[in-house]
Amino acid sequence: MPTLRKLPILMALASMNIALPAYAQEEEDLSLDELVVTGTRSGTPILDLAGNTGRISEEEIDFVRPDHITEIVNRVSGVNIQRGNGQEHLTSIRSPVLTGGAGAGSFLFLEDGIPLRAAGFANVNGLFEVNYEQAGGIEVVRGPGSALYGSNAVHGLINVLSRAPSLDLQREIDISVGPHDLYQMKGTVSDTIGQHGYRLSVNGTTDGGYVSDSGYDQQKVSFRHDYYGEIDSFKTLFSHTNLNQETASYIEGFKAYEDESLSRTNPDPEAYRDAKSTRLSTEWERQLTDNSTLRLTPYLRHTEMEFLMHFLNGQPVEKNKHSSVGLLAAYTKDLSGGHKIIFGTDFEYTEGELSEVQNSPSVGPFVQGVHYDYEVDASVVAPYVHSEWQLLEKTRLTAGVRYEYTKYDYTNNTDSLTLGTRYLRPDSDKENFSNLSPKLGLVQELTEDTAAFINYARGNRAPQTTDLYRIQQRGATGGAADSETIDSIEIGMRKIGDGLQYEIAAYHMKKKDYFFTDSNQINVPDGKTQHTGLELGAFYPFNEQFDIAANVTFAKHEYDFNRESSNIEKGDYLVTAPKRMGNIRLGWNVTPVTRAELEWIHMSEYYITDGNDKKYEGHDVVNLRASHDVTDNLTLYGKVHNLFNTEYAERADYNGFSDEYRYFVGEKRYLHVGASYSF
Repeated sequence: MPTLRKLPILMALASMNIALPAYAQEEEDLSLDELVVTGTRSGTPILDLAGNTGRISEEEIDFVRPDHITEIVNRVSGVNIQRGNGQEHLTSIRSPVLTGGAGAGSFLFLEDGIPLRAAGFANVNGLFEVNYEQAGGIEVVRGPGSALYGSNAVHGLINVLSRAPSLDLQREIDISVGPHDLYQMKGTVSDTIGQHGYRLSVNGTTDGGYVSDSGYDQQKVSFRHDYYGEIDSFKTLFSHTNLNQETASYIEGFKAYEDESLSRTNPDPEAYRDAKSTRLSTEWERQLTDNSTLRLTPYLRHTEMEFLMHFLNGQPVEKNKHSSVGLLAAYTKDLSGGHKIIFGTDFEYTEGELSEVQNSPSVGPFVQGVHYDYEVDASVVAPYVHSEWQLLEKTRLTAGVRYEYTKYDYTNNTDSLTLGTRYLRPDSDKENFSNLSPKLGLVQELTEDTAAFINYARGNRAPQTTDLYRIQQRGATGGAADSETIDSIEIGMRKIGDGLQYEIAAYHMKKKDYFFTDSNQINVPDGKTQHTGLELGAFYPFNEQFDIAANVTFAKHEYDFNRESSNIEKGDYLVTAPKRMGNIRLGWNVTPVTRAELEWIHMSEYYITDGNDKKYEGHDVVNLRASHDVTDNLTLYGKVHNLFNTEYAERADYNGFSDEYRYFVGEKRYLHVGASYSF
C-alpha cells in the first residue's frame, strides 16, 4: 500500500481526471505525461486528450473501499448514479437519470475495453456485474465515446480496469463489518515470475438489508494472467460474478423517507433478483515493427438473470440470458512527425432470450399470464478509423469515424397478438440498423502543464431488443424504436502538475429519436432533448497536511419537443435531472501513515414528472473516512456514512398508476470498519 502522505496527490489526479501510473513509487517521480487508456484503448497522455476522461486510481479505490458503485464513481463530475436497493442502480452521465431501455442503452459499461453485455441486451444495473471493488482503476468518458466505441456510448461510458499483476509476491486479506449484518471479505494473491505475471482476486459480501425482508449475497472472482514478450504480449482475463438479492421496493407517500418507521419497511417482501455473469478474453498484441502494432482480442460472454419486476403494478417475473462471442481487432501505426492512425473492426455474435410472466391476478392493464417469450440472435460488425495529427508543435488534431451495422433475428415463441391494452407481441422478423459516428477534436498546449481542447462527437445506438420486441403501448404517435442519435460539442481546459490542478468543461448536446416511457407509462418513440452543462474538477494542497478536492456540475436537461398526450412542453426539464451536483472532499494527513477525509455530497432539487409539477427537494449528505497503517502489513480503516443523520432519498420517483410519490430511502448514520493484512 502506498504511504498515506502520498494519497492527496494520487486522489487529486483521480478527481482531476488525471491518471497515475501504477508503478509510480515516489512523489518526485510524478510526471506531466499521466496516462489514460480508454480514449484510444492504449496509454495516452492526459494533456493530449481531446475531450474528457475521468480517472479514479487504484489507490483511491483502496482508500474508499466502496460497498456500492455509487460510493466511488460519483466522485467524478458530471456523474450521478442513483442507488436502488441492494446492488441495484440507475445511471446519469451528462444526462438525467435514465430508466428502462434508455437507462440500459445510453451508457456503455466495459471491463478492460470489452462491453459487459451485448449492445442490444444491456442491463440497467450493469455495474454490479464487474469487480469494481478490486479494480486497478476506473475511467469515465462523459459524453459520446470516441470512434473506437459504438452502441450504448451515447451519454458516456465507464471502463473498469483490471488490476495488474504485482512485480513481487503479494498476498492480502481484507475483512470489514458494517451495519445490518453487512460483512465483506476480500483476498488477492499476485506475483510475476520471469515473463509471466498473474493476479487472483476474490471477494464475497453478505448484507442483511437496511429495510425489512431485504439483503443480498454476492461473490466475485477475477483472474488475470500477463505474458510479456519482446514481440508478442498476452493479457488473459477471466471474470465471474454472482448475485442473490432479496429486493426491497419503493416506499410510497409524499416525503415517506422522513417517516422513521415507514422508511424501514418493504412493501414487496417477495421481490428478488438473481444474476450471474461470466467473461473470458485474451488480448494479443504483436509488435510488427518499431512503429506499428497489431492487437487482437477474442472474448466470450454469458449472462443470465431472473427477477421480480416490483416496480410495475402487476409484478411479473422476467428471465433473460444471452451468450456472445466477439473479436476486437486493431492495427496501430505511428507516423513520422508525431502522427498516429488506428484501423480497427469489432465483431460480435449474440444469442439471447427473454420471458416475462405475471403470476399475480390482473391489475388494470397488467394482465395475468405470459406477457412475452422470445429469442433474438444479434450480429454486429463495426469498422472504424481513429487518427491523431500533430499540426503544430503545440497543436494536435484528433479525427475518427465509426460505422456500425447491427442485425437482429427475432423469434416469437408465443402468440403474436395484443394482450390487453398494454402488451404488444410482434411477429417473428429480422431487422437491421446502420449508424455512423464521426469525431473531431483539437488540443492546444498552453504551457507545459496546461492545455485547452474543443471536441465534437456523435453518439448513437441501435434500439435495445426490449424496446423492439417487448413492446408496450406506443401512444397516439404510433411507431417503434429507431436508432438514437446525439451530437455533442464541448470546450474545456485542464491543468496538472504542482499546486492548483483543475479541469473545466462546458458542453451542449442535442438528441433525437429518444425512446422512453413517459409519466403515464406510455412509450414515446421519437423524443428530442437537449443537454447543456458546466463541469469543474479541482484539487488544491494547502500544505503537506491539508488538501481539498471538488467536483461540481451545473446542468440543464430539457425536452426539445412538444407532446400534449405526455404533458410535455418544449423547455420542460426531464425527469430526475438535477440542476446542480457537487462532491467536495477535505483531506487531512494526520500523520505520514494516517489519512482522514470529510466528504460533502450535494444534490439539488429535481422534477419527478414530465409536466414538472412534482419534485424532490434534494439533499446534502456528509461522510467521514479514515485509514491508518499500523505496520507495513496491517491497515485499519473505517467510515461514518451520513455523519449528521440526514433524512433523504437515494432516488425519488412517481408512480402514475397509483398517483403516489415513491422513494428508495437513504440510510441513516452508520459505522463501517475493517482491516487489511498483507503477508
